[in-house]
Amino acid sequence: MTSLIYAVVFFVGLHWLVSGTPLRGVLLKVLGEKPYMAVYSLLSVAGLVWMIWAYANAPESLLWGSVDSNRWLALSLVWLALLFVVSGMMSANPTAVGGESLINAGKPVQGITRITRHPFLFGFALWSLVHVIYNGDQASLIFFGGFFLLSVVGPSSIDHKQKAALGEPWREFAKQTSVVPFLAITTGRNQLKLSEIGMKPVLVATLVFALFAVFHQRLFGVSPW
Repeated sequence: MTSLIYAVVFFVGLHWLVSGTPLRGVLLKVLGEKPYMAVYSLLSVAGLVWMIWAYANAPESLLWGSVDSNRWLALSLVWLALLFVVSGMMSANPTAVGGESLINAGKPVQGITRITRHPFLFGFALWSLVHVIYNGDQASLIFFGGFFLLSVVGPSSIDHKQKAALGEPWREFAKQTSVVPFLAITTGRNQLKLSEIGMKPVLVATLVFALFAVFHQRLFGVSPW
């Protein structure tokens, strides 16, 4: 379990302390953008591989135990999480890497960003939280809890960097959107337009969900049903 804790601390610390603090700017000046991204990506992959290996080899230690009731709810939430993740990846998003130019493009608020300006991170947070609750063991709490923590603190870090870099255009974008899904819509700062999202993300998310459901036990040794 110690290796898993170290791996999670390394992975979360890398993304939070390096990417989410002024240290990122210092490293960019010293290394240059491309070398920085290369080193950062390499360390991220290494940290992720370490986490997965440590989780797979962690001793079994139950907390509240596997939750077998309401599996339909867990599966529904995982599908919803995948929909947010896929929509975030398939849509033009000012909060994504390289998406800063959309802020000055005239209409940065569209599609999934009307619901939340951080769809990928929200989906990832929901996915990890479901696995923490329904697995009910110490290793899952540490492993998926690390992803959940990173997904929860990530939006604040990204917003801070974008605000500092883009100034007033970012503040105007932030006024029209929200971190919490549907908050900007329910408070009248935006409108829900499902047509801008389209059916493609729904179909892709459903396909990915179906593949994971079929091969989950073979890949991870646990049936989702």
